[in-house]
Amino acid sequence: MNTLSRKIIMAATGLFLCFFLLIHFLGNTQLFLEPEHARLSFNAYSHFLTGNPLVKMVSYVLYASIIGHAIYALLITAKNKAAGGSYKKDNRGRASKWYSRNMGVLGTIVLIFIVLHFQNFWYVYKFGEIGLDTNGNKDLYAVVVAAFQELWLVVVYVIAMIALCYHLIHGITSGVRTLGLFHPKYVRWVNIVGVVYSVVICVGFAAMPLFIYFTNSK
Repeated sequence: MNTLSRKIIMAATGLFLCFFLLIHFLGNTQLFLEPEHARLSFNAYSHFLTGNPLVKMVSYVLYASIIGHAIYALLITAKNKAAGGSYKKDNRGRASKWYSRNMGVLGTIVLIFIVLHFQNFWYVYKFGEIGLDTNGNKDLYAVVVAAFQELWLVVVYVIAMIALCYHLIHGITSGVRTLGLFHPKYVRWVNIVGVVYSVVICVGFAAMPLFIYFTNSK
């Protein structure tokens, strides 16, 4: 598979992950509700995600997209370095943003965060022993609140969201261009939409652990 094919796969999986982030973000906004309302609503939402057959199928696409995006990113980075095209050596500082030249580093931070996120919540929900709420759903809300009482974890999440924000700002524009959906007439608007989307999503996600930490501190 040539470099262009890898970039197309990276672009397609990346844009799919952007769509997933929006859905995940909207669902998680329930964490901002009044505690007892948030508990029942969030747990019902989590139960729906794990029990609906269609959502399960989409989740497999999600897992494949994460793995594929990471693998092809590593392959492209390795090929660039082997060809002497490392971002650190191309002296493009004046022509490109620093985050464009460090997508590998940002992507690595995001990948480590995803593994941590799955370990803290997905794995616990699937295989851990957690209680039930008054509606009989697994009390994932209690797990989330307990996790975000740890200041170090809150800090890690905020740092990861900063890295994700810059990763998305470059990735959305680059992905649209790679898939041939980028028209010169709309360059400015694509950039604006990419930045707004990235900032709103990442600030929103970062606000969730901060909100839970400060509103549940003893």
